[in-house]
Amino acid sequence: MIRILKGAAAVAAVAMLGGCALLSTPDPVQLYRFGNLPSGVSERESPASTVQVAMRRPEFAQAVREDRILGVTGTEAAYIKGARWVSSADILFSDSLESAFAAQSTRVRLVGPRELTRAGQALDIDVRTFEARYAAPGAAPVATIIARVRLLNAMERSVTAERVFTVEQPAGENRVGAIVSAFDAATRDIHSQIVEWTDQNAVALPTTR
Repeated sequence: MIRILKGAAAVAAVAMLGGCALLSTPDPVQLYRFGNLPSGVSERESPASTVQVAMRRPEFAQAVREDRILGVTGTEAAYIKGARWVSSADILFSDSLESAFAAQSTRVRLVGPRELTRAGQALDIDVRTFEARYAAPGAAPVATIIARVRLLNAMERSVTAERVFTVEQPAGENRVGAIVSAFDAATRDIHSQIVEWTDQNAVALPTTR
């Protein structure tokens, strides 16, 4: 069973013996990632009739923006002890979404945040929820992702299309490995939905100057 670390950080105890400071040994932390393409699926060349869409760096709620995994039980929230993402959650989400577009999109080429290419439309993503939700203490949680996604006309600065995506993926048990697997599956699910929705709603527009 996983343990929850409440508060921003645990305070290390320091004992002074004979002028020497004895620091407590920090608990080991296992690193995880999410959003990898399924086995056997790889990125491919852009489709022939390509519509270019620039993606802004996804915005994450402050509590889940970095590398800690948030667990929520009712009105209580705490970070899962001994586990962190290998990089900040917003970067992992952005990188894996780019891979999903490269592997699955039939008509859109996604221009990533690190590219200098201009595009007539922009994909704006606001991840409002990225947490493991517990129905009760000790129960197997549900990896929950809620994101508002908008297609923006870069020239007119208007909204072309908008949708809120919600994905819930139950973890098989209340263990870190199972929770990470649930986040991985939920991320791939919401990415597939975003790719399909963008393919349906993106239109060819002049690039910005």
